[in-house]
Amino acid sequence: MVKQLRAARTRQALVLAAAEIFAADGYALSSLPAISRRAGVSAGALHFHFPSKDALAMEVERAARRSVEELVADRQPAAPSPLHLLVTVTREVLVAVAADVVVRAGFRLSVDPSRKNGMGFGCWWRGWVREELLRAQRAGELADGVSPDRAATLIVAATLGFEVLGVPDRDRIAPHAEQFWTLVLPQLAARGEQFAGLTLADSWPRAQSARAGRSPV
Repeated sequence: MVKQLRAARTRQALVLAAAEIFAADGYALSSLPAISRRAGVSAGALHFHFPSKDALAMEVERAARRSVEELVADRQPAAPSPLHLLVTVTREVLVAVAADVVVRAGFRLSVDPSRKNGMGFGCWWRGWVREELLRAQRAGELADGVSPDRAATLIVAATLGFEVLGVPDRDRIAPHAEQFWTLVLPQLAARGEQFAGLTLADSWPRAQSARAGRSPV
């Protein structure tokens, strides 16, 4: 039991250290010796748990996904509808990007061009966003002409973009997210939908005018 506990703590230390280095330096510039030093773990212990840098990166992505899945499970019971859940989770994921280095590293690794086996976490996140948009469409929450696929691409791109913007000034991620949804929701949601005090019906005529003559989201 003591050995198992020690092994679990070593593994956790390695994942955290790897996330810190991957988030700061990217996959290509990160090294296993640097990660083992950051974790305070010997090279032999690192290789016992993770045979390669890619195996360690995949574990960071899995840990990031578990964190977001827990967030979704926690918020889902109180969400009145799929689109409300999507807005709430996206806001909180961006807060997690600022506060949780594992989530931040997971997003960065998922789009890192130097990785051959990347996109696991990123693909899951896009799939979840798309599924919620499809559920919202079936529930009549999306405006006419809105494409769930295109909207999912936009929201996922914004998530990754805010991660980049948030690196030098993480305290401003949440305000950026609010501005994003203030601009996007009138284009996305059916008339009269309300979100945390924002009544989209008030901005509907302006949104309709802006959408006229333009490809749907």
